[in-house]
Amino acid sequence: MTQPTHTVLFLCTHNSARSVMAESVLNRLGRGRFRAFSAGSRPAGHVDPDVLALLARLHHPVEALRSKSWDEFAGPDAPELDFVFTVCDTLAGGDCPVWPGQPMTAHWGFPDPAAFAGPPAERAALIADIYRQIERRLEIFVSLPMRSLDRLTLQTRLDAIGGATAPAG
Repeated sequence: MTQPTHTVLFLCTHNSARSVMAESVLNRLGRGRFRAFSAGSRPAGHVDPDVLALLARLHHPVEALRSKSWDEFAGPDAPELDFVFTVCDTLAGGDCPVWPGQPMTAHWGFPDPAAFAGPPAERAALIADIYRQIERRLEIFVSLPMRSLDRLTLQTRLDAIGGATAPAG
């Protein structure tokens, strides 16, 4: 029996770094079990060039990545969402729209690369570290036994992943 494809939306204010990395990582890790998108409440209109460079170096497809508004996912032609994750602190407080279909939601905060003021090499290292944190959380997420978890247990696991930055031991 084939597993259903789960649709996931990652949200951040500007949709230029963290949410785009999460979209790209999940589309790779999900291998057809998950379809990921990203969007922002106030999109920057471009993806951070340092993020694009990192993703390209790691062999992620980057051609279709773009900064976009969450309005694209609230209309009648939008994909039905199974999960919505906020990845920056400014959206965690309830500024998000109500999504049709009652998708599962969780907040998985990561540091904001746009807020970093320092040398380019240190910024690149920060972005690489955020990428690793995102990748680790998504490795945990894709390994969840979705079919065998009730909604409350799944929500508890999603919330717990939000605090996971180190490998589970």
